[in-house]
Amino acid sequence: MGSGIAQVCAVAGHEVLLHDVTEEATARGLAAVEASLARFVTKERMTAQDARDAVARITPTSRLEDAGGADVVVEAVYEDVDVKRDLFARLDRIARDGALLATNTSAIPVTRIAAATARPQAVIGTHFFSPVPMMPLCEVVRGYRTSDETLETAVAFARGLGKTVVVVARDVPGFVANRMLFALFVEAAALLESGVATAEDVDTACRDGFGHAMGPLATADLAGLDVMLHALDAVHAETHDPRFVSPGVLRRMVAAGDLGRKTGRGFHTY
Repeated sequence: MGSGIAQVCAVAGHEVLLHDVTEEATARGLAAVEASLARFVTKERMTAQDARDAVARITPTSRLEDAGGADVVVEAVYEDVDVKRDLFARLDRIARDGALLATNTSAIPVTRIAAATARPQAVIGTHFFSPVPMMPLCEVVRGYRTSDETLETAVAFARGLGKTVVVVARDVPGFVANRMLFALFVEAAALLESGVATAEDVDTACRDGFGHAMGPLATADLAGLDVMLHALDAVHAETHDPRFVSPGVLRRMVAAGDLGRKTGRGFHTY
C-alpha cells in the first residue's frame, strides 16, 4: 500500500519521501514502484519518460524525522491500532504545524488514532484501495475532531491524485465500502465452504446478476487474503457483530500461504 500511494503521488507531480524502517525495506518499496510503472509503460498507459520522471520524484528514507517538512503525511503501516497510535504520537512531534496527518487504515476508527496526538483536528483517514495505482476509490474519513479545513484539504489532495472520493462523515469501523464488501464476502465464503457453489460461480453470480465488475472472492484475492483477514478481525473487534467473523476457510488459506494474486493462488488460481 505504501509504495502504491507513493507512486500515485509521484505520478501526480508531488515530491515524495518514501519511508520504511530499514534501507532494505525502502529499496523494496521503490523497486515495487519501478516495476509497477514499467507495466504501465508496457501497456502504453504512460510514456517511459513520464515513468522515469515519477521515479525521480521519490526519495527513499529510513529516517522518520525526514517527514518534518512534509505538507501531507500518509501512514500505511500494519493494521494494528497500537502500532498506528505509536506512529502518530511520533509524527505529532515531528510534523510541521499545519501538516495533514492521514491514516490509510481500512477498519480502525480514525478517532482512536488521532487521540494519540495533540492535534486531532489535523488527523484524517485517506483509505486507498489495493492496488492503489489501479483502484479509483479513496474514502476520506472524518474523525470526531477532524476540522472542516482538514477535510477539505484531504478531499482536494485525493482528487488531485485522480481518485474518486467518498466522504465518510463518521468513522464507524470498516467505513462505507468495506462494511458492504465484508458482509458480502463472508456470505460468499460461507456458500463456497458449505459446497453450495464454486468460487467461480459465486463470483459469476455477482458479476452477471448484480453488474459488479468483480465478484467478492476475486476482490479478496486482489486485495490480499492476509489483508482481508486483518481488516475483518479489526472490524469484528470493534463491533462484535457476527456478520464480520472471519470465515474458517479464509483463516486456513492465510495459514497455508495462499494469499491471492500476490502468491498466485487464493480463491482462484493466477
